[in-house]
Amino acid sequence: MKKLILLASAAVMMASFASCGGGGSKTSADAAVPEYKLMDLPMVDLASFPKDADGWITLFDGKTLNGWRGYNKEVPPAAWSVNDGALHIPFTGTGEAGAEDGGDLVFAHKFKNFEFEFEWKVDRGANSGVFILIQEVEGQPSYISSPEYQILDNDNHIDARLGENGNRQSASLYDMIPARPQNSKPHGEWNKGGILSYNGTIVHFQNDVKVLEYHLWTPKWKAMLDASKFSKEDWPLAYELLLNCGGPNKEGLIGLQDHGEAVWFRNIRIKVLD
Repeated sequence: MKKLILLASAAVMMASFASCGGGGSKTSADAAVPEYKLMDLPMVDLASFPKDADGWITLFDGKTLNGWRGYNKEVPPAAWSVNDGALHIPFTGTGEAGAEDGGDLVFAHKFKNFEFEFEWKVDRGANSGVFILIQEVEGQPSYISSPEYQILDNDNHIDARLGENGNRQSASLYDMIPARPQNSKPHGEWNKGGILSYNGTIVHFQNDVKVLEYHLWTPKWKAMLDASKFSKEDWPLAYELLLNCGGPNKEGLIGLQDHGEAVWFRNIRIKVLD
């Protein structure tokens, strides 16, 4: 089935990715990828956000949702608020973006190479995530196109015991690479998270310790997708989008997940790298 791609150059890039991943001529499996449409929603001017002498840009002022909106929405979901200087979404029990007034929150600017830092805490048994390089796909969840930095109460959420070798615990690349060492703090306490993205190299940090590294657009990246819940057989559209993570320009949004459970984020900042 022919896919809808907003930018003509995307087709060329996708062909090259398939080639390096061991692909060749089109097969019936390629045709099974559903149609999709990339959204084109408003972005903010990063120059209007405060930057310190070291180049760190503050993305959340601790008071307002300035610069933030919903995934595939032009305004922030009503469920998100500022609570004691932190971005917060409460417990709803409705699962991933299930509440009518909920949904994932994204900062409305596309990033490519960057250092990203944030602090997070969760309620007992809570689950959330931080997404990078998000493509806004009409009618699809944010994680269909984006690697996820897992946010989790490891002691009380069942996801910590699922997956393989702890690859669904906090700071892990969700369902693919476990964070090692696993040094998260208990629910109700603040943790510091960090993500480095540079020309396809992605590094996760937790509480100032490097816990994992991976490399997009490589045979190893393809192999990890093949072995995950995002495999071509299990979820062909997610496989297509994640294989070509970041789209034709290798850039995307940063987002915070609404998983129906209480989570807080603060001290959110980014340094754009050349």
